[in-house]
Amino acid sequence: MAHNLATTNGKVATMFFGEVPWHRLGTRLENPATASEAITAAGLDYEVELKQLFTGDGTFVPHRKGVVRSDNGEVLGAVGNTYVPVQNRQAFGFLDAVVADGSLRYHTAGALGKGERIWLLAKLPSQIRVKNSDDLVDKFLLLSNAHDGSSALRVYFTPIRVVCQNTLNLADNRSTGQGISILHKGNLHTKIREAQRVLGLAEEFYDEAEGIIDILASHHPSSVQVEAFFQSVIPDPIGADNARARKVRDRLTCLFETGIGQDMPEIKGTSWAAYNAVTEFVDHHRPTRSTDPLERASRRLDSSWFGSGARLKAKAWNLAFDMALSV
Repeated sequence: MAHNLATTNGKVATMFFGEVPWHRLGTRLENPATASEAITAAGLDYEVELKQLFTGDGTFVPHRKGVVRSDNGEVLGAVGNTYVPVQNRQAFGFLDAVVADGSLRYHTAGALGKGERIWLLAKLPSQIRVKNSDDLVDKFLLLSNAHDGSSALRVYFTPIRVVCQNTLNLADNRSTGQGISILHKGNLHTKIREAQRVLGLAEEFYDEAEGIIDILASHHPSSVQVEAFFQSVIPDPIGADNARARKVRDRLTCLFETGIGQDMPEIKGTSWAAYNAVTEFVDHHRPTRSTDPLERASRRLDSSWFGSGARLKAKAWNLAFDMALSV
């Protein structure tokens, strides 16, 4: 289910530093944010607490508790008795601890819905240079936490292609995939200390990703292969009109040929360009069900990172790699 942006004290709960991000949401900061600055700027300086649940007629609800924002009393969800909340400041502290020298800076942070889902996007210092070209990919860590019991605290490895600000989902179902998860149970402090291994996992992930990206950027598929690739990414629905699917595939073909950054000589016409046609479509062009520009951007962000858009990008990544390895 898509969320709209959360608010704190009447302000949209999002911040960013540097160039306007692809989602175009939030308060702009003049300098990279420390954890404390990002929490305040993004409106995430609230805590959650667990409270007993009762029905409308006053009957006590056993084995469940409500998760409530302490600043405004909003009920964010209902969870089991073993649920242990991870406060926003703890989540930022976790990412601070990943890089021991304190060099990590938050480029984007925010919340969705009533504040039940928060995210923190932090940039690692190095970049991927695709096939020794000017096509650069920044390395980010994306932390997501849900206060409604719907998901664990997660840290994803989230590359972003600089030239077009496409967020890439390089989740390979043949590998360990996207980062780590920490369940809201047991001794969270111990788990968080153990999870500092995330930096080593990120380095391994990005080293492997760089090699695969170069394979994609070295492969020039035929027009038949490109057509089959987009057909696999967006197949015709069974027993229904395929006009919408054809329209999307036509848009993907156009983005493959003329999308942002697709004219670089080292990139043009490659499987890497085909994959980025999908990421550009998901992040910038995919229709959303809202007439309000802010809500459309919010829904697109939620989908691109956590929902159907993220799954579509992961599917395209695997299909593009298969295409590049085909004879």
